[in-house]
Amino acid sequence: MPPKKKQVDNTAMRELKQAVKEGAPKRLYLFYGEEAFLRDDCLARLKKAVLPAGMEDFNLHAAQGKECSVDWIEQAVDCLPMMSERTLVVVTDFDLFKLGDSAKTRLIGILSGLPDYCCLVFVYDLLAYKAPAKDKLAALLKKEGAVVNFQRQEQKTLAAWICRQFEKAGKSVDSSDAEYLMFLVGDLMHDLSAEIGKIAAYASGQRVTRADMDAVAIPKVEAIVYQMTDAMARKDFDKAASVLADLLHSREAPVMILSVMGKYFRQLYTARLYLDAGKSRGEFMELWGMKSGYQGDKLMDAARRFSLPWCRYAVRRCAETDIVLKSSYGQEGEVLTGLLMELASGRRVAVTFS
Repeated sequence: MPPKKKQVDNTAMRELKQAVKEGAPKRLYLFYGEEAFLRDDCLARLKKAVLPAGMEDFNLHAAQGKECSVDWIEQAVDCLPMMSERTLVVVTDFDLFKLGDSAKTRLIGILSGLPDYCCLVFVYDLLAYKAPAKDKLAALLKKEGAVVNFQRQEQKTLAAWICRQFEKAGKSVDSSDAEYLMFLVGDLMHDLSAEIGKIAAYASGQRVTRADMDAVAIPKVEAIVYQMTDAMARKDFDKAASVLADLLHSREAPVMILSVMGKYFRQLYTARLYLDAGKSRGEFMELWGMKSGYQGDKLMDAARRFSLPWCRYAVRRCAETDIVLKSSYGQEGEVLTGLLMELASGRRVAVTFS
């Protein structure tokens, strides 16, 4: 089954940005979420708003993971600001909810009485943030401060951001090509930012093209597998085999390649069902939580070239091959090549699979 679409709620992040802009951030924050680029950007803005230039070393207190303790937090919070109105305490990857009862009770007391001069930020980076239901500490964090989830951004928001990043580099890009870049390298802003810098430096013209992106961007595995399956849809089986050979030569894990292939064919099967039911690309993308319009268009177009029975068969064979692959140590490449040849053969002769 495709994943349920998650609504992106940026309310807490917008409130944080507004508070920082007005110079009135809260005393307590907790940052978490996949979008590390946004999180780090907001943390940098918060530091700039709280700490006067040149006095950061005296008023910034930071600890990470095992270096931290409730005692350390208490001492950092109690440190008075030096030649500044406020201090900033940043605690990274300290698992608040694995504390013992006594330590948690002490921390609740500290957070309940944070001095006005202190801004305390808990950052979940490598650790996953999982607040237990009906937990007093979790409730206090929301009541006394703000819990900010830095989520992956929606397609329109991200495409507009990509266009702005190219503008800062003195280049321009079409919104459709911005969506293509999201498809090519993923929708995390950190990855996109690195690729945008390379592409902008490479592009000879003022307007960035897809050819520029293809020339220097490092595509994610999903994008390469889409190239392979798209070649199959165009009946270019030599190209499909060449792409698979390149993937295997790059030492990409065969199980990962098959996983992405399986996901692609499940999406293709869904697209075929939606076409037969007269549903739109937008409805299909919403079901799968897709951000890239380019990806949605390619799947819907490919689905028109395959029969529903073939799509169903491809999904089943990927699942069956997964079992074989995990018991074929040293022969994974041959297993994947065999699957590709089998699917291509079925596509060639237009076999009707039950």
